[in-house]
Amino acid sequence: MIIRLSVAVALLVAILVPAPATAAPSATHPTATSSAKPALPKRPEEITFEPLAFEPPDAKTFRRTLPDGTVAYLAPSRELPLVTVSVTFRGGSSLDPADSPGLASMTARMIREGGTAKQKPTEFDEALDFLATEVGVSANETFTVATMNCLKSNLDESLALFVEMLRTPGFDEDRLATGKARVLEGLKQRNDDAASIIGREWKRLIYGPEHFEGAEPTATTVAAIDRGRLAAMHKRIIHPGNAIVAVSGDFDEPEMLAKLSKAFNGWERGELAPPPTPPTAKLAPGLYHVPKEIPQGKVLIGSRAITRDDPDAIPLVLLNEILGAGGFTSRLMQKVRSNEGLAYSVRSMLQPKVDYPGDFKAGFESKNATVALATKIVLDEIKGVRDELVTEDELDTAKKSVIETFPRQFESKPQMLRVFVNDEWTKRPADYWKTFRQKVAAVTREDLQRVAKKHLDPATMAILVVGDWDEIAKGDLQGRATMKEFFGGEVKHLPLRDPLTLEPIPADTSGK
Repeated sequence: MIIRLSVAVALLVAILVPAPATAAPSATHPTATSSAKPALPKRPEEITFEPLAFEPPDAKTFRRTLPDGTVAYLAPSRELPLVTVSVTFRGGSSLDPADSPGLASMTARMIREGGTAKQKPTEFDEALDFLATEVGVSANETFTVATMNCLKSNLDESLALFVEMLRTPGFDEDRLATGKARVLEGLKQRNDDAASIIGREWKRLIYGPEHFEGAEPTATTVAAIDRGRLAAMHKRIIHPGNAIVAVSGDFDEPEMLAKLSKAFNGWERGELAPPPTPPTAKLAPGLYHVPKEIPQGKVLIGSRAITRDDPDAIPLVLLNEILGAGGFTSRLMQKVRSNEGLAYSVRSMLQPKVDYPGDFKAGFESKNATVALATKIVLDEIKGVRDELVTEDELDTAKKSVIETFPRQFESKPQMLRVFVNDEWTKRPADYWKTFRQKVAAVTREDLQRVAKKHLDPATMAILVVGDWDEIAKGDLQGRATMKEFFGGEVKHLPLRDPLTLEPIPADTSGK
């Protein structure tokens, strides 16, 4: 603290106290002019920079195979005396049974919180705390990831605990009861925020309530989770035949390979989990509304989009950057916020999936009276990129944003390894990152218009609104827009759902 304060004081003095006067350069001081710096440009836009020189690392350089066949990516570094181990297992909520959404997530939580076959939860937690080791397990839609961060000095003890947890979780009954109670408390709050409501209903529209993307747990499904179900899910996901390991930090590669080989020795390799099942639901274009008495309506506008490896993916990413993902340089932000002041935040999002088309959506929150006007502007901008070429400046800005931020994906060893692991699981082409920037640079304005016409058609989109319909439908006081302008004014009123059962709440109590 003393050192930091001293530095701060020194900087303050340097700012407030003028530097002592110095003699003017003269012939007797030849070094005075030899170190002169070039003159600064008069304006910021005149500043020039050298081209960014960066080549993405090659995954093969870091890829190894353990004796049992498990793939491991190793990236030693000496910055800190720490080691991070991450094991990515294929399968998450994509493997949830139809009658038990949320099972994979609960399994991941209980692997960490439920102790082991040898140690009670409290004992296991205390052992990790004594070593100052952090351990976590989480599941998303398609993967379950276990991570460990420890000091180099206690790597052996920490790794032994980490693998014990993964191989033989205890699924303690008391911890399971506590975990289920916490989930139930979270379910009770699902209708408190309009963002939660619109997110839930959007997924149901896009993927269908039967698909794992649109399914959500209820009080009944949570209550039905028991140790037997957790054990079955654990057996299906957590094993070396379904895993890729990544290790970064302060270690020697031969020693780490030996440690991992020993840790995985005797661990039965099960079957590889299947890829996610594509949804069968089809989005029905139209205007949808969910009631909730709030002063600002929340809106999503969009449709199904593309897969990650679609040939149009890169042009569509750039188009999305121009349309609404580029922050204050995007059209939606300029038109809806800066020019009209209708929303604090407005943006568009493109979320491709690997195994089936994902979705495109634009979203904002606006006063009830201006929801219609903001919706009209968003749709007009989507139509605009279909009808006319974007400007050269817009395309250039989008390209620079994507190209110049490209190295961030590899800015740390753990982050780099996450890219490699994800690419191996999803079978991304080996040269993808090597050629990515060239493909971005080659995109033309005509390419953007072509993909806009192909993938962004307002006639095939849904407009989902959460809010007070009586106030929203009338539109703004100046009469610039009303909700009758969309889909012939026909609106499908979706019910607000009970947060614990997801059954429709009777109309006379909805939104309260």
